[in-house]
Amino acid sequence: MIQNNTHEKKTSLSFEVFPPKKDEEFENVYQILRDLAKLNPDFISCTYGAGGSRAGKTVEITSFIQKELQIDAIAHITCVGFTRSDLERNCAALKEAGVNHVLALRGDRPMSMTDEQYDQREFHYATDLVQHLKANTELCISGACYPEKHFESPSLEEDLRHLKEKVDAGVTSLISQMFFDNEFFYRFLDKARNLGIQVPVHAGIMPITTAKQLGTTVSLSGSSVPKELADIIAIYGDNKEDMRKAGIDYAVRQIRDLKEHGVDGIHIYSMNKIKTTTEICSLI
Repeated sequence: MIQNNTHEKKTSLSFEVFPPKKDEEFENVYQILRDLAKLNPDFISCTYGAGGSRAGKTVEITSFIQKELQIDAIAHITCVGFTRSDLERNCAALKEAGVNHVLALRGDRPMSMTDEQYDQREFHYATDLVQHLKANTELCISGACYPEKHFESPSLEEDLRHLKEKVDAGVTSLISQMFFDNEFFYRFLDKARNLGIQVPVHAGIMPITTAKQLGTTVSLSGSSVPKELADIIAIYGDNKEDMRKAGIDYAVRQIRDLKEHGVDGIHIYSMNKIKTTTEICSLI
């Protein structure tokens, strides 16, 4: 299990994958997972579509990871658009699929959700979801954390107080939002430990291999972009292969520094890019 890696003073390695939006691309995921398995990760997590749009695919993928590859699988589960009955059905599907570990998230508000539906939702925060899962299931529960604070939170300190509530409710490990300046992560970790948050914290690393990523995934995360990374984009952004190499080098240097600082784990947001992920792992 994830927790044991920390007790052994080992920096764990893990990956995140996602269900493709198109069914015809779905079979490729299994080969990607087989290739990721060759890198000996401690666990692989699989994301959830907005509002649960690919919920069934998440169950299928995590079942394959757990049963066929015999690697610990973590299924993302969001609650913003869920009723309790929706959640019970999803948990039952996970149990039947042999998946016993989830990453409990509030999730993004679905575009189709009205203001009235949003205000009357049954689960307002991830902590509400954690409490429900803890009381009604035997699932192992991980949670998300934000080294630079959640974008909706007024301060890092308040964000950490809510994180402590989530951990106290039953979260046994944390996976961080992506960040590009390790000092943010070290500052966050110090404050979390001082507040009494002692569960393993896995550092989320997103390799930036195209200039476009800064305008999409990165901007949605709320992560800041340090000058060094911005300069890489400015210099190499128009050259596809040079940008890819520079982005991999930046991620590798981040990871090496994190490992030297003895972090609990490195969680690579693979974006289903097996070539990039393999190259990074070969260099760390």
